[in-house]
Amino acid sequence: MKLILKLFFIFILISQTTYALGSKYYQEKFDTTKKLYLGAIMSSEKKKEIEYLKKLVRYGKKLQVDTNKYERELNRLDKSIVLKNISNKKFKSATISKPKRKPKATKKRAKSYTISSVIQNKNTIVINFNKRINKKYINFTEERSGKFFYDTFKIKGSFKDASPTKLAIKGVYKIIIYQKKRNELLINFKDTQNLKTIYIINKNQIVIKVLDWKVKKWNNSYSKSKKNIQKKAKIIDNDILYPSKKTIVIDAGHGGKDGGANYKRKRFEKNITLNISKYLKKDLEKKGFKVFLTRSRDKYVKLSHRTKYANKKHADIFISIHANAAPKKRASKAHGVEAYFLSPARSARAKRVAALENKGDMTGMGWSSKNSLLTILNRAKITAANKMAIDIQKNMLYTLRKTYGRKNIRDGGVREGPFWVLVGAQMPSVLVEVGYITHPKEGYRISTRSYQKIVAKGIAKGIESYFIKN
Repeated sequence: MKLILKLFFIFILISQTTYALGSKYYQEKFDTTKKLYLGAIMSSEKKKEIEYLKKLVRYGKKLQVDTNKYERELNRLDKSIVLKNISNKKFKSATISKPKRKPKATKKRAKSYTISSVIQNKNTIVINFNKRINKKYINFTEERSGKFFYDTFKIKGSFKDASPTKLAIKGVYKIIIYQKKRNELLINFKDTQNLKTIYIINKNQIVIKVLDWKVKKWNNSYSKSKKNIQKKAKIIDNDILYPSKKTIVIDAGHGGKDGGANYKRKRFEKNITLNISKYLKKDLEKKGFKVFLTRSRDKYVKLSHRTKYANKKHADIFISIHANAAPKKRASKAHGVEAYFLSPARSARAKRVAALENKGDMTGMGWSSKNSLLTILNRAKITAANKMAIDIQKNMLYTLRKTYGRKNIRDGGVREGPFWVLVGAQMPSVLVEVGYITHPKEGYRISTRSYQKIVAKGIAKGIESYFIKN
């Protein structure tokens, strides 16, 4: 019995000694691992942190200490490592990987078209815009090539349906429409005859009209005289073809004691302007206008009386016909046709021309007083006169160049000038210079009846075009 008790005490002693030695061992391990774990945290080594945390949990359980905080940290680090591995291609699996996003469909930017429609009705083509427009949106040119005449309208804008659109006016050989450039629509009229095309700008529209289409249709349908055709045209389409009930006063420059400029001291400006005025009167009366002349023979009329006469007749417009002149030094070079409207002179050239034309009647008021008056009178009519001068100049050039060629007829342009003959007119008024009488070739040309008739037709067409547009 005593032996058994001794052995029991010996076993307990050995066990206690072994436990104490084991505890000491794990305690040392635990403490060492803890230091290593803290070092891993400082150096941001995640894998080392996890390794040391696992050992701390194992050693802590051996030592029977609370290891919950180490276990929680281990779980947190384990999750982050797992997620990182999932995102890595080496560890990516079909079940975990996110589906690829389909690339977004790229929408093509829709072109913005400034022209909404192009509509044709009988002899009229209407171009509708998506916005308000002005005269800068259209450029008109006329030319002849071989047996064909071309009227070209270059329109600033883009039209989606330019290609499928077909334009055809009865009596016109061909009309072509196409988008020439990204922002330029081109409408081209082609015919064996010189078409009378005009255009009107109205807010967000451009209206193009062919004015002689009915006359051509009747010519093809009936073999009637020209006068009967014109009468029918006037009755049926009076408002468009021949604007009647308009009164025009034509002033033949100079006259009587005032001979004006001359060609070789034989042919005088006063006679040339009178002839042209008479031809112009006939052409305008054929078109249905009511026309008066400030003088019908070689007599002197004061400048102020000419506009008084126009006011008395309640004229809608006043046209003064003149021939230009240049000093001897420039006589062989200066040539061409010009159109002036009333305004204080803006250039030395305008002042020089005005000085020649104003010499006929400078009495009663000094030049400075007259120049001041120019800034007051007719201000409301200046814009209208400018438009009329442009139409007259364009048609004069076109008509003359058809006969004499482009090189021989120079475009002197539309200009502003302080012409005393225009002061006091209560209507839009224009002074036309039909050419330079001092030029060796042009001087002779403008003194011939053929030139005078042609230039009169050009002025008449310009006046007609002005009334249609305005």
